[in-house]
Amino acid sequence: MKELTQELFLPVGKNPDNANRITRPTTTYFKDAWRRLKQNKIAISSLILLALILLMAIFAPLFSQYDYSSQDMFAVNQWPSAEHWFGTDSLGRDLFVRCWSGAQVSLFIAFVSTMVNVLIGIVYGGISGYFGGRVDMVMMRLVEIIYSVPDLLWVILLMVVMGPGLHTIIIAISITGWGSMARIVRDQVLQLKQSEYVMAARTLGAGGGRIIRKHLIPNTMGPIIIELTFSIPSAIFTEATLSYLSLGVPVPLASWGTLANEGARVLQLMPYQILFPALLLSLTMLGFNLLGDGLRDALDPKLRR
Repeated sequence: MKELTQELFLPVGKNPDNANRITRPTTTYFKDAWRRLKQNKIAISSLILLALILLMAIFAPLFSQYDYSSQDMFAVNQWPSAEHWFGTDSLGRDLFVRCWSGAQVSLFIAFVSTMVNVLIGIVYGGISGYFGGRVDMVMMRLVEIIYSVPDLLWVILLMVVMGPGLHTIIIAISITGWGSMARIVRDQVLQLKQSEYVMAARTLGAGGGRIIRKHLIPNTMGPIIIELTFSIPSAIFTEATLSYLSLGVPVPLASWGTLANEGARVLQLMPYQILFPALLLSLTMLGFNLLGDGLRDALDPKLRR
């Protein structure tokens, strides 16, 4: 009877010696996220598009025979041609070079201001979420006061007080854009600070600063990266709006906003002057948004297969 029972329950088509063998390859969180991101064709296409725009912004003005500020009164308001691929403006300046030089300015402002926002938001949100209580209440009420006024209004007010300029735009966007990052980090820290590894570090005598720096912040990098990706197009749009309102970078510097402002004045006669900077601005914002959606799916541990 014992032998009959063993035969009845004998696994069919399986080797019992391999039952406890781990067949899934070992990987890290970010390697697994990259594997899932590569499966998202839309996100990868957006990443390639953004890489091409960045490369063109860096190298296109270097290899052109024209300068972004050089004027040619014999080539005023020329339509796109083999000599001037994007045409020329009312001062005879080559729009191809000005568009890619404007990309340098717009992307520089967006990246620098976004990184400052991320640093402020991580520190502010980490402190608020870890200490909680009255500290959290006071710090979050300050964020709500800042949020009660639209960001663009804060930026315009600072621009009027400090005067237009490249550094002024970066400071204005950096001062007002860190609230959403602080909220995200605070929510993540509130969830993680009761974890076993945090309590173990606190039991071993680790201070609050070390716990935030070594344990809490590294485990919130997924939401931080996602918010970073969505913050860059927001900063680009803010800079473009300010430049369109003549509160942006000073002449003769160019940005996508200033080019759109100049092109809007002659929209009915020469629509190409606003077409190319608006197209580049739209493609860049679309690329970052689609990449952010892909990163949000790739970095979500619930979707790991």
